[in-house]
Amino acid sequence: MYTAKGQLDRDALFHQHLPLVRRIAHHMIAKLPPNVELDDLVQVGMIGLNDALSRYEAAQGVQFETFASQRIRGAMLDELRDGDWMSRGARKSQKEIEQALRRVEQRLGRSPLESEIAAELGMDLADYQTLLGKVRGTQLVYLEDMGGSDEGEEGFLDRHTADEGADPMAMLRDQRLRSALVAAIKVLPEREQHIMGMYYEHDMNLKEIAAVLGVTESRVCQLHSQAIARLRTKMRGH
Repeated sequence: MYTAKGQLDRDALFHQHLPLVRRIAHHMIAKLPPNVELDDLVQVGMIGLNDALSRYEAAQGVQFETFASQRIRGAMLDELRDGDWMSRGARKSQKEIEQALRRVEQRLGRSPLESEIAAELGMDLADYQTLLGKVRGTQLVYLEDMGGSDEGEEGFLDRHTADEGADPMAMLRDQRLRSALVAAIKVLPEREQHIMGMYYEHDMNLKEIAAVLGVTESRVCQLHSQAIARLRTKMRGH
């Protein structure tokens, strides 16, 4: 997209890629605690988009959308790092859910129901589902962080802004992890499989998934968190 003088039309590119900012923000917000506001991520992402426009050079051979996506996501991650975004209380609750799920699964020899996990935690079902909604972000972060040590928030974010594309060993580890993850997803309860597929394969946000399933967005969030907890118990060896 260029002007009549053959120069990059930065204003037009900015407006054209605003939906990209919102798409990245929507996808990221589901991985984060409820205290993180979507509008805040969008605002920071717009700053990242503007930064991409000022730094982009077509001669580098990289498509602008690819370059902009990296800058937008990087700006959001920087903001999250500075904001102390991961709740230690939520992380503790998540580990308790995983431990309860693992105990019940070992005892029953199958994937436990929500009510069975709640009972193991000494909670009624409604309280357990509320807890699932509160720990949604930390669970997904832990899943993405598998295979490493128990590092702090900044270490996690730093790793995910790094470019590992040039590291063959990192690529091989990633391929093995993905294969194991696909196998683990296939044994999830059917509805949780559908949610994971819509979210990760089709890049749908929680609101869109809720519309497809005919449930509330908060219910999708709960089921998504529970699916992640199940996957973590199966993926510990990776």
